[in-house]
Amino acid sequence: MEKELDTQLEQESAEAEDTAVTDEAAAETQSEQTESEQQTDQQQSSEQQEPSEEEKLKKELEESKDKYLRLMAEYDNFRKRSAKERLELSATVKGNTIGEILPVFDNFERALAAETQDTNYKAGVEMIFKQFGDMLTKLGVEIIDPIGQTFDPNIANAVNQIEDENLGENEVAQVFQKGYKIGDKVIRYAMVVVANP
Repeated sequence: MEKELDTQLEQESAEAEDTAVTDEAAAETQSEQTESEQQTDQQQSSEQQEPSEEEKLKKELEESKDKYLRLMAEYDNFRKRSAKERLELSATVKGNTIGEILPVFDNFERALAAETQDTNYKAGVEMIFKQFGDMLTKLGVEIIDPIGQTFDPNIANAVNQIEDENLGENEVAQVFQKGYKIGDKVIRYAMVVVANP
């Protein structure tokens, strides 16, 4: 009977140990699963927080593209502004230079109008005057000769006024000195007499 009891105790003890081992194994398995789940959750949350390498590269590419487009736009604006400034400077320099030469041209015109018996001298002055006029035309210079037109203060200066029944109101009656312009820019204003102001 004692033997049966011992055997029974041993069996119960073995079963208890097996149950304890099984419980421990189950607990370990459960804790491992919990740790694994926590690690998986941490990885997923860190992946959600940190963008992937591909997303980082796409973002850098977009930023670089935006910088490049802005730089190209700035360069294009600079180029256009510089070209405009060069044209304006060129027109100003050309206008100032021609403005200094115009009194010489006026003197050739006066010499041409003067009476002379020397036909060779007159032919020489005509040739110089014509050559001078052709050069000014090639440079884009236009003569402002408003005689017979309504007075325009944008192209002429009135130096005198007269009353004349044969002329209209504010009509240019006489031109003392012709004006010159390049395109829309007046180099020298015409000096005129205005009738019936």
